[in-house]
Amino acid sequence: MSRIRVGIVGASPEHGWAVRAHVPALRALPDYEITAVSTTREDSAREAARRFGAAHAFTDPRALAAHPEVDLVAVTVKVPHHAELVEAAVDAGTHVLCEWPLARTTDEARDLLDRARAAGVRHALGLQGRFSPVVAYARDLLADGAVGRVVSVNVHSTTGKGAGGMLPSSWAYTAGRANAAGLLEVMGGHTLDLVEHLLGGVGALSATLAVQREQYVIEESGETIEADTPNQLALSATMTSGAVLSMHLHDGKVTEPGARIEISGTEGDLALVSRGAHAQISELRLHGTAGGTWKELPVPEEYVRVPGVTGDARNVAELYAALAADLRTGGERVPDFAHGLRLHGLLDAVRHSAETGTRQTVTPA
Repeated sequence: MSRIRVGIVGASPEHGWAVRAHVPALRALPDYEITAVSTTREDSAREAARRFGAAHAFTDPRALAAHPEVDLVAVTVKVPHHAELVEAAVDAGTHVLCEWPLARTTDEARDLLDRARAAGVRHALGLQGRFSPVVAYARDLLADGAVGRVVSVNVHSTTGKGAGGMLPSSWAYTAGRANAAGLLEVMGGHTLDLVEHLLGGVGALSATLAVQREQYVIEESGETIEADTPNQLALSATMTSGAVLSMHLHDGKVTEPGARIEISGTEGDLALVSRGAHAQISELRLHGTAGGTWKELPVPEEYVRVPGVTGDARNVAELYAALAADLRTGGERVPDFAHGLRLHGLLDAVRHSAETGTRQTVTPA
């Protein structure tokens, strides 16, 4: 069967999420071939094509999406540009994978879903955390009753972003609420998706959002910028199963960041732990009560579909493997824009609860 030909929008040859994750992930999978790249400058597009082995380089993403040698467009740029680039792929009738968040607003996400459905293309979201081999194994253990009935979930995740009041210029845009790329949208969306994937939907929630640092200094220039996006999220929720969820996410941790998702049941416990900043990216380890003893639980080899891939590309490669199977068989393992619309609605409930001080009922998945 022929390879799935991918065009990457935002394929900077030097830095960015594409070169760190998408390119090595795609190169590790025989189902795919990178045939086209797009950046905003002609020289960088040509250099990216040379480095990544792509036959075509573009500065116009619409030309990339419409090229006959592109079957799938991967949108890997900053969130404010997602909508226009997804639209370019959909208008060309080309399948599209967009990084999370899908859009800046729920209305924008709804419009993208409607467009994709009308065009009849496959639409997928880069919610790679659920494709971690550790997460897949933990999900099966939970489904098999390894901890009994789940009664509570405690999530604590921190990043060093903004520690000491400094930000690199490439992250400056995340300090503005209007750009929808802050703590709630990125880490909040990824983490809530991972929790729901493991344990089912959130039923009702109460939330607090806080801006604990209102200014940052740009590392390269020394410029001071204003910040109005929250860098603290505290969430108390009830899952549809009845389990109680407590979550605290925050940026700017001065000491070592990390993530921990601890699941307690009537007959045991599981914990997914990472020393990295984001559970959806960093290498997770699984600990649990097996035979009455708390210990690390090795992940069986069958849960690793793409061996040999490490770092940021690890879970992205697993997602791409699942997407290839979906495209070839009509499956639905990879979350689509409908799932993204629901996740945007969940984040809206968090915002509304924080703004009004009221508990919110969440639309079922």
